[in-house]
Amino acid sequence: MRENRALWLLMFFAWIVAIVATLGSLFFSEIMDFPPCTMCWYQRICMYPLTVIFLIGLIKYDKNAFIYASPLVIIGWGWAFYHTLLILGVISEELAPCILGVPCSTMYLNWFGFLDIPMLSLAAFTLILVSLIFFYKKGLKNEF
Repeated sequence: MRENRALWLLMFFAWIVAIVATLGSLFFSEIMDFPPCTMCWYQRICMYPLTVIFLIGLIKYDKNAFIYASPLVIIGWGWAFYHTLLILGVISEELAPCILGVPCSTMYLNWFGFLDIPMLSLAAFTLILVSLIFFYKKGLKNEF
């Protein structure tokens, strides 16, 4: 029973991170009027459904939520990592998919001298990925 609670808490943590990331991205675009670039949209496409997947997994105690969420988390993490490297200047602007509209290298905020929106996205996807890895390892031993 204690393991089931730990599994539920891991999924709850992943759901909270997904909710905060989703609301944060909406805050930046709708309240702060920061138009999202193409890569931001790709990350949003991966993050937004996670809020529903994890919520359903929590309500139904569905261990398979890991399977459903994993592709979105991995793809979103990849886009966030690539976007972060682009912002840091490791990857050339010419390799960005942002052709029309807002350039992918636009930095709207810079907290503490290094924290920007792509890094916030990368942090969110990393936290969710780590919680899913722990969930998967614990879930193999126990039924949810």
